[in-house]
Amino acid sequence: MTQQPFSRPGAVDLSGFGQPAASAPGGADASVSAYAVTLDEQNFQATLESSMQAPVLLVFFSRSRAPQSGQLADDLVTLSSEFEGRFLLGLVDIDRSPAIAQAMQIPSVPLVVVVVDGRPMPLLQDALPIEELRTALTQVLQSLTAQGVAGRHQPRQTVAVDTGEPVSDPRYAAAEAALAANDIDGAVAEYQKLVEANPADAEAAAGLAMAKVLQRTFGVDVSAARTAAAEGPDDVAAQTLVADLDLLGGHVDDAFGRLIELVRRTSGDERNAAREHLLGLFAAVGNDDPRVLRGRQNLASALF
Repeated sequence: MTQQPFSRPGAVDLSGFGQPAASAPGGADASVSAYAVTLDEQNFQATLESSMQAPVLLVFFSRSRAPQSGQLADDLVTLSSEFEGRFLLGLVDIDRSPAIAQAMQIPSVPLVVVVVDGRPMPLLQDALPIEELRTALTQVLQSLTAQGVAGRHQPRQTVAVDTGEPVSDPRYAAAEAALAANDIDGAVAEYQKLVEANPADAEAAAGLAMAKVLQRTFGVDVSAARTAAAEGPDDVAAQTLVADLDLLGGHVDDAFGRLIELVRRTSGDERNAAREHLLGLFAAVGNDDPRVLRGRQNLASALF
C-alpha cells in the first residue's frame, strides 16, 4: 500500500500502536449503505483505485480508543447514502486493520481523508456533528465538481441487517427476474431500458452486455461452434461466437485473447466487428476487472 504521512496534534495518539485494543461492539456497518465499504488489507488498494472514477473518503476510527470517532464513522455511513455515489466511503477500524493505519502513517483518530485520482489528502480531524459534516461534504464536493471531478460510484451490494442476506437493487429486479425465468430476450430488454434511462449506470451496462452474450449463445451447438472456429481462424462470426462460449465457461482470458488475435489478423469492417465484439465482452466482465485492464492494453497494441 502507498505510504502517505499525516501529522497533527491532539486526538488519540497511535504512536504506541503495538497492541491493538479490542474493538467495541455496536455502530453502523458498511453493509447497510450501498456506498460504504469496510476496508481491510485485501480490498484497500482496489478502493483507492476507484478514486480514479469518483472521490473516495477514508475514515479512520477506533470505537474502543476514541468512541467519538466511531460516531463519526456511523454518521458518514448515513451521509454516504444521502449523497448517492458522489463519494464512496471506506471505513478503516484501526483495531481490526492496524496494518492500513501503519502503512498510511495515521498518527491519531478520528481522521477523514479524501482520495481523488489516487491522491489522499486530509479532510477532517474532528468528530463533527452530522449537520456540520453534511455541510462540509457538500462544500468539498461542489469544489471538486468545479474542478471537473463529477463522477459517481455505482452502488455496492448491500445486505439486510436482520438476516445478513444480500439485498438486490430494486432497479434491476425486472431484469433479474427475467434471467431467473430463463427469459433472455426479456432480460436484454429490461437492461436496455435501464441503460437508456441512465447511460452512466455501469452495473446496468454490464448486465446488458452479459445478457446479450447469453442471447447469442442460447441453443448453440458448442461442438459445432468450436469446429467452425478451428476451421476458420479469420471467420469473425465463428470466432466471436466461441469467444462468447469461452467467456460463459469462465475462460475470460481465452475469450479476450482469441478476439485480440483476430483484430491483429483482420482489417476493415471485419477488424471493426471483432473490436466492437471484444468491447462488449469487456463490458460484460466489468471495466474495473484486472483482466479487462490487461485486455485493453493488449487490444491497443493490436490496433496500433
